[in-house]
Amino acid sequence: MATPDAEFYIGLMSGTSLDGVDAVLLRAEPDGGVRALNCDYLPFDFDLQDELLALNRPGHNELQRAALASNAVARIYAKACHSLLVGAQLAPEDIRALGAHGQTVRHRPGEFDGTGFTAQLLNAALLAELTGIAVVHDLRGRDVAAGGQGAPLVPAFHRAVFGREGSDVVVLNIGGISNISLLWADGRTGGFDCGPGNCLMDGWINRYQGQAYDFDGAWAARGVVQRALLTALLAEPYFRQPPPRSTGRDLFHLAWLDAKVARHAPRARPVDVQATLLELSARCVADSLSAFAPGAWQELLVCGGGAFNTALMARLQSLLPALTVASTETRGLSPRDVEGAAFAWLAMRHVRGLTGNLPAVTGAAGPRVLGSYTPP
Repeated sequence: MATPDAEFYIGLMSGTSLDGVDAVLLRAEPDGGVRALNCDYLPFDFDLQDELLALNRPGHNELQRAALASNAVARIYAKACHSLLVGAQLAPEDIRALGAHGQTVRHRPGEFDGTGFTAQLLNAALLAELTGIAVVHDLRGRDVAAGGQGAPLVPAFHRAVFGREGSDVVVLNIGGISNISLLWADGRTGGFDCGPGNCLMDGWINRYQGQAYDFDGAWAARGVVQRALLTALLAEPYFRQPPPRSTGRDLFHLAWLDAKVARHAPRARPVDVQATLLELSARCVADSLSAFAPGAWQELLVCGGGAFNTALMARLQSLLPALTVASTETRGLSPRDVEGAAFAWLAMRHVRGLTGNLPAVTGAAGPRVLGSYTPP
């Protein structure tokens, strides 16, 4: 049971990789200190994966399909939560709240009417019913309403757990999309989305090899980077857009890639395109740092699924020789658990009435308490 001077929170995160849900149990102290205690992971089944991917693009009967997908996401979130509680020998009443991200299917802040929108599929009421735990959800919407990008939201958490006095540290999350947090030694914090992390590599290898992802980057390592194609990919205007900025599958999807391949590398072997995509994922990080955050950075701490891609990690080290490139595991938190822990932390901030966004990162009009609350 939770003691009077501490609270337990759960973070539930499913990102643009569309592989499944990460669940992290966090112990939060009254002084704001946190510690990840336990974690679990449940994969999405193929039908749900396919439907979520399809809902990233306009299609038939979207309202009904999105509502049913929201129910399905709530159910797998609830299963992950239950598994986590069993493993930690805790009951629902021990948990102060769940921070539930939902599944992003559209992200268009600032567009159309000047405000735009961000859409994360999740039936939070169903999740509260299934778990018996309060749910903090829609964690990006308030920042977008305040004129922000709604992303990335993790830099404040990264500052809390990875900030190091006297050292300038970059934290890189490589999910479907990659984003960086800039933790300056003087206490300043920045961050932005770099570009595609795993989403294009995963989609390409799934098409040609039938695999969910490129284990260790081994397939990409067998290919040859296609320079004309790489130049065309890097010519995408997003890469020159100054922060605050965020992106997603609305821009970086296989149809976008197919058009570039058809024009600039029509005879390339699929394995060579994979090698080029790995180079793109590494270059958009290195180029972003050089263009928008030059400085005497000492460390690049990597989390997310990309931290397990050996070839990608090696390429990042080659492109950034002045930095020590290492997994967040070296700082006590598994790369797979960082984002889940961040959303548990954001739930804690909501419950305590504390702001969760950083206007310097998202471009919002000011600090805001993030999320909506559905009681148990």
